[in-house]
Amino acid sequence: MTDFAATKAMFHLPKGVIYLDGNSLGPLPKSAPNRVTKTVQDEWGEMLITGWNKAGWMAQPSNIGDRIARLIGAEKGHVVMGDTLSIKVYQALASALEMRPDRKVILSDNGNFPTDLYMAEGLIGSLGRQHQLKTPAHGDVADHINEDLAVLMLTEVDYRTGQKHNMKALTEKAHAAGALVIWDLAHSAGALPVDLAGCNADFAVGCTYKYLNGGPGAPAFIYVAPRHVANVRPALSGWLGHAAPFAFDLNYAAGSGIERMRVGTPPVLQMAALEEALDIWDMADMADVRAKSIALCDRFIAGVEASCPTLKLASPRDGAQRGSQVSFHFDNGYPAMQALIARGVIGDFRAPDIMRFGFTPLYIDEGDVDAAVAIIADVMGNDLWDTDEYKQRSRVT
Repeated sequence: MTDFAATKAMFHLPKGVIYLDGNSLGPLPKSAPNRVTKTVQDEWGEMLITGWNKAGWMAQPSNIGDRIARLIGAEKGHVVMGDTLSIKVYQALASALEMRPDRKVILSDNGNFPTDLYMAEGLIGSLGRQHQLKTPAHGDVADHINEDLAVLMLTEVDYRTGQKHNMKALTEKAHAAGALVIWDLAHSAGALPVDLAGCNADFAVGCTYKYLNGGPGAPAFIYVAPRHVANVRPALSGWLGHAAPFAFDLNYAAGSGIERMRVGTPPVLQMAALEEALDIWDMADMADVRAKSIALCDRFIAGVEASCPTLKLASPRDGAQRGSQVSFHFDNGYPAMQALIARGVIGDFRAPDIMRFGFTPLYIDEGDVDAAVAIIADVMGNDLWDTDEYKQRSRVT
């Protein structure tokens, strides 16, 4: 059994704050500052460039990839770190489209995170081969899977509502139609059990600064299934994806296995912080995390609905159908969220009217939920959000 009191003690949580925004940026592991300082002073400072060999910097992307593989049900040696999630989406989609040259349809949904759709639109424009991006409603995706489909590209958990796709069923249907499947795990990795191998996924991508607590700017990851990895052509042929990067050959030759999906120089300082977060994840069992997440979210929904009739549930009521977040509709959601943040309950706002709250059992418990509900009831019941101060939009919402 996971000791959640022990994991909570390993995070820095500012006094007076109930942090319900780990689905956007996870909090700081207490050990991360010392680890980053050590990397800066003892490795960068004393080893200088020899740190790539002596400190193992060059091997970090694959080593960390194997640690994340455990959390997403991936085979060892098939996940690698580096770059941003947007770049990894582009990589996966470009490679998948090349594997289905006679098909032109990319299928997603209208609730997918915009950057995934932007990447698809940009790639379509660059290729100039009459590809088409289709984005039906979340529940209608399966009806659009047919033999015209090249790639199904979905985020497993909707970033606004938390509604969850059925990864196994949709992957099976896409494969039966001859299509490839890419799963974005931005709101899944560290939030719920994922079984990429068991679901027979082709590609997956994800970030590490949300539930995995790697810190702002922490690197993304990409997964390629064993049956594809030896032959998939990297669309972004960066020098660290080369078979022999230090041969400085002028012609590109893809590296072996998942290493070919590397692109640029890895962010060593960020990966040092991420490793400290993964040490905490090594203490956790994903089944325990999922069970407690559902219980915390259910408790939160019951408390808010009992005390805040103006908030309308946007997330699925059934815990099995949502990720590790709860969202409510409210027309004045932005100022309401700012009022909550001012009182120490940190969630976030997503246009047009979503107040979003994330629940991570590694550092959130029942006491946090009950205290948050009390503050939300006060803010909503007394219209404490209705001031000019809270209606001024910041750049990040």
